[in-house]
Amino acid sequence: MLTAVGLGPGDPELLTLSAVRHLREADRVFVPGGIARNLVEPYCTPVELSFPMSHDETAISKQIEQNAEIIAPIAETGNVVFGIIGDPNIFSTFSRLCVVIREKHPNIQISTVPGVSSITALTSVTGIPINGGFSVSDGSSDSVRIQMKVRRPRETAERLKKQGYHRFVLVERMYMEGMKIWRDDLPDESNYFSLLFAEKAL
Repeated sequence: MLTAVGLGPGDPELLTLSAVRHLREADRVFVPGGIARNLVEPYCTPVELSFPMSHDETAISKQIEQNAEIIAPIAETGNVVFGIIGDPNIFSTFSRLCVVIREKHPNIQISTVPGVSSITALTSVTGIPINGGFSVSDGSSDSVRIQMKVRRPRETAERLKKQGYHRFVLVERMYMEGMKIWRDDLPDESNYFSLLFAEKAL
């Protein structure tokens, strides 16, 4: 079992209770660098792996494959945590690592624990609230849209299809009692606490 745990934007007080529990209960904890290591050391003794910050795609891919082969044998029989700054599913090295592990070791169960991302932390640091729509990009073309408070998801999805979106996932009451997830076959109506994920074909 492999669980990626979001460690937040760098402040040790912004680790979630769930993150701390997973770090303490893990058989082995891996981290991708010194900042992550410092955050987890109060709770475990981590193993630091090298992930090069480079534009050399060949070198990056090779290192990710090497790291996957270090993690996989332990995750096949034990409880492994990969601690990563921010959130493990947003602009994260972990997503690339998952591709390799799922391809070469499909028997390993993979899950993630969300962390406070730099995107949400930015509003606290700057004191600037966001009360309307906004977009986040790494400089490449936008292929994903996340819409909050979707009260009529089927109608919303039909409108987004005309803009080129084709894959839809609705989450209602996320991490609350009664949480529900719909994939593509969306209901006509949903709860106020709902988010719609929409993706364009690249």
